[in-house]
Amino acid sequence: MLKKLQLKDKYNHSQEVIIEYLKNGLKEGKQFFKSKYIARDLGMSPKEVGTNMKILSDECKDLLIEKWSYSKSTTWRVESAA
Repeated sequence: MLKKLQLKDKYNHSQEVIIEYLKNGLKEGKQFFKSKYIARDLGMSPKEVGTNMKILSDECKDLLIEKWSYSKSTTWRVESAA
């Protein structure tokens, strides 16, 4: 419960949703995520996802987020920091 409260205090709603999406993807064995598919799955625009992913790559200590490549959409490499 405390961890959820800390997330809400530190990140905006879009960032919280993206973090949960990425963590669930990691549990399924995914490592690479395209902005356009994150946007589609979460009902956001690719630009909104990209902007928030950049912020999270700098601020999120639970995940290592790296801009990986661009081919019709930005691909992000994500792994757990723990």
